[in-house]
Amino acid sequence: MRKLSLLIILIFFAACQKKQTESKHRSVEDPHSFSNPAEAIVKHLDLDIKVDFDTQSISGKASWTIENISKGTEIVFDENTLNITKVTLGDEERETQFKLGKEVEFHGKPLHVTIEPNTNKVNIYYSTSKESVALQWLKPEQTADKKYPFVFSQGQSIWSRTWIPCQDSPSIRFTYDARVSVPKDLMALMSAVNPQQKNATGTYTFKQDKPIPSYLMAIAVGDVEFKSIDNRTGVYAEHSVIDKAKWEFGELGKMVVAAEKLFGPYRWGRYDVIVLPPSFPFGGMENPNLTFLTPTVLAGDRSLTSLLAHELGHSWSGNLVTNATWDDIWLNEGFTTYVEHRIGEEVFGLKEAKMQDVLSRKVLQMAIDDYGKDSPETRLKIDSKGKNADDALSDIPYEKGYAFLQTVEAAVGREKFDAFITAYFKAHSFQSITTEDFVAYFNEHLIKGDKALASKIRLEDWIYKPGIPANVITPVSEEFRAIDNIQKTWRKTGITGLSQKIKSTTEKQHFIDHLPKDLTVAEMTAIDREFNFTNGGNFVIRRQWFIIAIQHQYKVAYPAIENFLKSYSRTYSLTPLYKEMVKTAEGKVWAKQIYAKAKLGYHATTVEALNGIIK
Repeated sequence: MRKLSLLIILIFFAACQKKQTESKHRSVEDPHSFSNPAEAIVKHLDLDIKVDFDTQSISGKASWTIENISKGTEIVFDENTLNITKVTLGDEERETQFKLGKEVEFHGKPLHVTIEPNTNKVNIYYSTSKESVALQWLKPEQTADKKYPFVFSQGQSIWSRTWIPCQDSPSIRFTYDARVSVPKDLMALMSAVNPQQKNATGTYTFKQDKPIPSYLMAIAVGDVEFKSIDNRTGVYAEHSVIDKAKWEFGELGKMVVAAEKLFGPYRWGRYDVIVLPPSFPFGGMENPNLTFLTPTVLAGDRSLTSLLAHELGHSWSGNLVTNATWDDIWLNEGFTTYVEHRIGEEVFGLKEAKMQDVLSRKVLQMAIDDYGKDSPETRLKIDSKGKNADDALSDIPYEKGYAFLQTVEAAVGREKFDAFITAYFKAHSFQSITTEDFVAYFNEHLIKGDKALASKIRLEDWIYKPGIPANVITPVSEEFRAIDNIQKTWRKTGITGLSQKIKSTTEKQHFIDHLPKDLTVAEMTAIDREFNFTNGGNFVIRRQWFIIAIQHQYKVAYPAIENFLKSYSRTYSLTPLYKEMVKTAEGKVWAKQIYAKAKLGYHATTVEALNGIIK
């Protein structure tokens, strides 16, 4: 009996230790959330909402299953611009007290809800306001087909709290079920298992049985159709876009297979994409089961589908293994950029991969130059306390994170590094981790006390110091070298015929980016005549060409530039153009005129970014 009693005590002690460990993991300090998950944390969401286009609002009930860890009398949620009308407890819906705390810029207010020690469900009745940053309401004329309105959400970084009261931290994961009522002519989609055709009732139900953080809560409602690509991939889009999108993404199934071959099984069931209207502010958003995509990727020749490889890569790095705070965002974006390049190499070939590597390193150097090589903003692990969490979303976590992982791969060999990453994804599946968690895992499972290897990689320099460490890999592309040689001679030999030598999007981008600084308008005219960059290029080519056109006042392109700026809301593609425009007095006037016309069609996050440029 004594031995049994001792065993029981040991088991009890171990269980307590495990619970303490779990609670400690849950209580990662997140400066961008008011919640205190160490005391009370959400576990599952039952969402019942109505989407109303007349009032441009979403209203209903968010029922949260919670774990009251401390057995205390309060749980804290994040909210921003919501109208909270009532809060109840349990299935019996006993009304309880709630209060809103002090508002903090960008972050909204804490929602304090009174609970009991045994409370396991909190029901929040609410509606959204027109100030919701996450929701973009479009009139019919702002859509591709121009027949019906459209709404979509964008939760990253801390905007999900503007359409759902939640514990809005990437360190907190939950599953969800949803019931969504929409106008009968429209279809609702979410970051979950989705319908593939409209129903007669206008009510749709959803299930996400994998735990996700709040920023991956997503909704889109519009007059969309679905077409299958293969047995687990497909595309949603408006009627006038659907066939073009299906063809453009015809290699999507191959990408999923390539990713699985590299980094282990795809864990989310289906992988579908939706092409949104032009006001979507990013290239893509990796919402689980349903990637949101900009229509700018529809080039007609599959030349821009590498963007899909990035969003697909998030199914492992980001969605499966998530940064615990936005200070750790490189864990999402650096790993995903590495996975993107590896998928691209598998699908598009080694030559294209090498060219992409050169472009990647150029983007990194430009970002470093922009901040300054000694700026703390150029570290992988950053400090965004007191700032807008969106400020963490620069090119640094993407490109410096990728360069770091390339350095590690070169140091240990691809085979060993692939095994490490696959094991890393598996060990941390459906978890949110910090940079320090990664460093500990890295040292234990890859370095393993090898001081020579650690010295070769220089992990501390990459993660915690600014700038680019000296051991960075400098990629080389023979295709780009050939273009560099052309740059040295074309002024003597002429432009005619160069479009037959410089064909791919990547090659054209490199050619444009390395045109002479003293380019003349006559030379730009000849180049444009040969390549038709102003009117015939895809989105990326036109963006790069328009930067050159603004710098050199190539006014032939001005109408196309204005149309470009008024047609899309892809934030990080618009900002470099506006930045060039405002460098001259004449350009600043022009920029303000275009912005005044285009602003209503831009997403709120795009407006925020551009307001800082156009003052």
